[in-house]
Amino acid sequence: MATLRGAVALSKALRPFMRKHGLSTTAVLTNWNKDWKPGPFPQTAEERAAAAKRYGLRVEDYDVYDNDGMGYGDYPKLPFASGDSRDPYEDWDIPELKRNFGEPLHALADIIGEDRWDANAKPRYSYLNMFLTLGAVLGTLATIYYLTLPYPLFLPAMPKQYPLNNLHLERGGQPEDAVAVKHYTFEPVD
Repeated sequence: MATLRGAVALSKALRPFMRKHGLSTTAVLTNWNKDWKPGPFPQTAEERAAAAKRYGLRVEDYDVYDNDGMGYGDYPKLPFASGDSRDPYEDWDIPELKRNFGEPLHALADIIGEDRWDANAKPRYSYLNMFLTLGAVLGTLATIYYLTLPYPLFLPAMPKQYPLNNLHLERGGQPEDAVAVKHYTFEPVD
């Protein structure tokens, strides 16, 4: 209740300011998504130069993605440079991401972060070596499986024993068809 009273008191105190100056949120929206949205695909050399200037690149270094309808527009086609492949001793403006202020991001920047996929990493083993190793392991497991098929893969056990003539009546049998079942014997084994 005290919080509601405080909110009412605050709104009464701000009411003259809101009437006089017109409280608006447009001042906060100076940078909105439309400002970072890529422009149309550059067709002429002038559009290409303007797009290169917009992204802070030289015209010689500016290359765009193919116009295949994916929506990249005039966004520059940057090389893969993940965080692990960048110099850790350089004086970065944003050292957590190893980026400088105003540097354009790669179109797949959410994939090539420092804690994710490293496109420039050299694998320890070649892909051929990895596939051959995988084939050898799967082949060995398949061979073991097929060699052990004739053998039972369960613990041997006797059939379940039920009381009252194997629950003959409970399983829907007729009383006159009941057969006495003995699960034991006192005869010595020969």
